[in-house]
Amino acid sequence: MIPTTNHILDSANVLMDEARVLNDCAQRLFSNETSRQGYQKAIDLMLSSLECGGKIVVTGVGKSGKISEKIVATMLSTGTSAVFLHPVEAMHGDLGAVHPDDVVLALSYSGNTEELMRIVPSLNHRGVPIIGLGGNAKSQLAKASAAWIDAYVQREASEIPAPTSSTTLALALGDAIALTLAKQRKFTTHGFALNHPGGSLGRRLLLKVKECMVPAQKVAAVSADASLDVVIMEMTRHPKGGGVVVLQSFSGTKNPNGISTISADIEQEPSPPSSAASTDDTTTIASNEEEDGVDHGPGVSVASTTENSVLGVITHSNIHRILKTAARESVFDIRACDIMTPEPIVCSTEELATDALRMMVEKNPLGKELPLLPVIDGKDKRGTWSGVVTLKDLQELF
Repeated sequence: MIPTTNHILDSANVLMDEARVLNDCAQRLFSNETSRQGYQKAIDLMLSSLECGGKIVVTGVGKSGKISEKIVATMLSTGTSAVFLHPVEAMHGDLGAVHPDDVVLALSYSGNTEELMRIVPSLNHRGVPIIGLGGNAKSQLAKASAAWIDAYVQREASEIPAPTSSTTLALALGDAIALTLAKQRKFTTHGFALNHPGGSLGRRLLLKVKECMVPAQKVAAVSADASLDVVIMEMTRHPKGGGVVVLQSFSGTKNPNGISTISADIEQEPSPPSSAASTDDTTTIASNEEEDGVDHGPGVSVASTTENSVLGVITHSNIHRILKTAARESVFDIRACDIMTPEPIVCSTEELATDALRMMVEKNPLGKELPLLPVIDGKDKRGTWSGVVTLKDLQELF
């Protein structure tokens, strides 16, 4: 059957009903003394248990059990030691998971769930505080609890007697409890990342540039005075590199053309960067021959550079532009220093990969994404070149 406008409105009304339930509960925490004191005492009991090395044991049956499991998952990811205990399994030996320093958070909207109430005497015998979360403040569970969290709803979101608004509120209260505990215990973003090492959240918060960069030996590189044919040859030898890094000097073997002998086997696919220091890819650097007494050719400055430091980068757009604009007879008189983007934006091996990605997307004054950043050891921009990090790789990661 094709949905009609009325069906859509019905669904929207369910969402609005559940939103009102959340708002009503929040208002009670602000203005109702009983609700506020119950919630505050519950948080205090949990914090005391955690400070003593205990944990939060969350329990419930049916839909409340499902909500309990999600609350446990949120607590664990936010640095709170927690475990789910099924009341039926508890009656058959799983109560051994409850220790004297623990506190039990029991979910039951009616507060009279038979399976749940059966384990209360054992919990009382162990001296473990019970925190009840439900909608009936006069229930058996409320009377047996050291603290009561008000989760009352006036009605469910539908005439069908299925838990809807009540379970939504219980879930939201679980989130509020977990985040309150995390904040009170000064749980940090770094701690959250440590609990999520295998997912995109962990990568976003922990991954450093050095762990995802393309190493220098797998990136095309030339000296500043390399001719255009040499630049193109190196770019061809390293097709996945997508560009060339122009270096002040090389450590290691060079061929007669002044090119480093770098392996052409590239496992990753870097892309070349643009410079924040130039608005024209064909811009050259003013010469400074008198300072070091070496002829580096027109337009190359070597002041304040160190061995193997980055002078610039050459992108595909650099090559395309010069091939379109230069006179045919002078093409191969052009050198790397004449077409490179000088003083490119660089990043450190110790920076977070997300910070490098942000620089690639936001730092270029031309408003274009930078496809590649040279990676430097340490924080000094003139330090030794270690490799490149690429926009393509980071976008795939994040």
